[in-house]
Amino acid sequence: MMPKHEKTYLTKANFMLHGGDYNPDQWLDQPDILADDIKLMRLSHTNTFSVGIFAWSALEPEEGVYQFEWLDEIFANIHGIGGRIILATPSGARPAWLSQKYPEVLRVDASRVKQLHGMRHNHCFTSEAYREKTEQINRLLAERYGDHPALLMWHISNEYGGECHCDKCQSAFKKWLKNKYNDDLKALNDAWWGPFWSHTFNDWSQIESPSPIGENMVHGLNLDWRRFVTDQTISFYENEIVPLRELTPEIPITTNFMADTHDLIPFQSLDYSKFAKHLDVISWDAYPAWHNDWETTADLASKVGFINDLYRSLKQQPFLLMESTPSGVNWHDVNKAKRPGMHLLSSMQMLAHGSDSVLYFQWRKSRGSSEKFHGAVVDHDNSSENRVFKEVAKVGETLEKLSAVVGTNRTSDVAILYDWENNWALNDAQGYGMQSKRYPQTLQEHYRAFWDKDIPVDVITKEQDFSSYKLLVVPMLYLVSEETIGRLKEFVANGGTLVMTYISGIVNEYDLTYLGGWHKDLQELFGINPQETDTLYPKDRNAVLYGNKTYELKDYATVLDVHSAVVEGQYQTDFYADTPALTSKQYGEGKSYYIGARLEADFHQDFYGKLIEELAIEPAHSVKHSEGVSIQVREDQENEYVFVMNFTEQQQTVSFGATVKDLVTEEELTGDLTLEKYEVRIVAKAKND
Repeated sequence: MMPKHEKTYLTKANFMLHGGDYNPDQWLDQPDILADDIKLMRLSHTNTFSVGIFAWSALEPEEGVYQFEWLDEIFANIHGIGGRIILATPSGARPAWLSQKYPEVLRVDASRVKQLHGMRHNHCFTSEAYREKTEQINRLLAERYGDHPALLMWHISNEYGGECHCDKCQSAFKKWLKNKYNDDLKALNDAWWGPFWSHTFNDWSQIESPSPIGENMVHGLNLDWRRFVTDQTISFYENEIVPLRELTPEIPITTNFMADTHDLIPFQSLDYSKFAKHLDVISWDAYPAWHNDWETTADLASKVGFINDLYRSLKQQPFLLMESTPSGVNWHDVNKAKRPGMHLLSSMQMLAHGSDSVLYFQWRKSRGSSEKFHGAVVDHDNSSENRVFKEVAKVGETLEKLSAVVGTNRTSDVAILYDWENNWALNDAQGYGMQSKRYPQTLQEHYRAFWDKDIPVDVITKEQDFSSYKLLVVPMLYLVSEETIGRLKEFVANGGTLVMTYISGIVNEYDLTYLGGWHKDLQELFGINPQETDTLYPKDRNAVLYGNKTYELKDYATVLDVHSAVVEGQYQTDFYADTPALTSKQYGEGKSYYIGARLEADFHQDFYGKLIEELAIEPAHSVKHSEGVSIQVREDQENEYVFVMNFTEQQQTVSFGATVKDLVTEEELTGDLTLEKYEVRIVAKAKND
């Protein structure tokens, strides 16, 4: 791994990318609009545009009939103003002729119903015909534009997701299973606990994907199906990029990851930890519901930070914000506009956590269809004088002064472990509270304790190296293999501090429970044996006494048998009153902690505050401030780049302990500074000062 203070340039550009999805194919019969686009691109201080994402019908209106001339002109016009292009492959939405001639490309849903042509992403990832057609159009794009000086990066398809249950996918799934289980049907039956409900298979042909009209209660089957869907999606992606790697090996490749929106948690349908290994650059589409009525601005900002730190940590390098909105969207339950100042603040937060871009969906609002009211840089008024356009231009002017930040990374002594497979298995478990498991949200609650203290965090996956961290937090690690257990033991034995919580270490990688009590290595590591987990109704409450202070408990409480651990906290009521709720144990050179209950935010603040002090974990930069202000830092060998962000609706005062330089205004700042509502300042400090 490259040292984090070394710069990592994601593309040939050494400047912040600003622009977004540009769909000139919607306006080919209105050349005046296309001419206005070029003028407005200059005025908005934008420099990079994602082109061709849904343009297949414009590029190939009939099979074998190609129309690239319009795209040639777009390349020339954008290059003429010094702009760059992220060229997309068009597989995210097929033309109608393709569906009509090759119906095998249409998906079959889990109920075995063949889908009609339409929408987006309604294509079978196994279809040989679709793989052939996508590879063909991608090769033509690479041959025509691979050497163009404006080409900056490849954008593969768009927001991969979904699944297909057609006969071809069933065959591919069986082949995948045979490979995984070494053609041993008994091994599969053992892993899926086949005798339950008489679900033992005696021929591979009997196996089908999960279905609401068939089998969907075999948890091992469900888990393997989700793994297969990820692998088959990656296989389709790998087929798409064959000509691009062959013809343009120097051009980096990305595809845009997503987040589930209401609670702003990582996208669940694909295991991005696997997908990330196949990308040169991680990019994602961020659409937080700012100004909502169920959380504070700071609450939401912390969740955005968590996902940023997860996607950045997947490759331990900067990432790109591929899509965002400069105003509102058209698919939230309530599509509220960003308030003045929020666009700059939210954009700078992306940079603060590692993005080297602010890109939008979309450049110009569509005139018709489902996204005609989705936010855009250019509205239906075609004006540069409205509020949104001016705020975009301000972001662009700001980004032009932040080129020194490009390629810089973040360093952290703290990691939180996130695992997609764990979430799949836990959600499938028919136990605990069906609505209160909330695995990603629980991780975000633990993350918040560090975010509030300006402690940088890497959100890592189980395959990544643990050894560089002082503190590793693994809440609700329900599914954990013996290999991972061994790596956790090694981490602590070598001096690390590990925090684990309730509902951890329950099943192995096949979603089979460990027998004989908690896994013996976990018992050794933590000095406890969890006996049972009490699941509470939403109105139920208990409490835990820790450090002479009582903290509210809800949802879950694990009864513990302690044999070699130190009791740090006790339950206060119910049949397990006065029994251990929180323990610690010295193990080798390090220390382990087990939190048996879901506790309130104040507990996280106090508990992790104590660990931060004991482990001498320092904020990346010391700026005194009130609650709701976030300080995030990127750094290179010489400088720290400090983002000071006010995620509150009030004025806030911050205090710099040393003289810093504002990168936007070029002022030198020291001592107290007043931040207005939603204000952000980006400052630099030399490391040797």
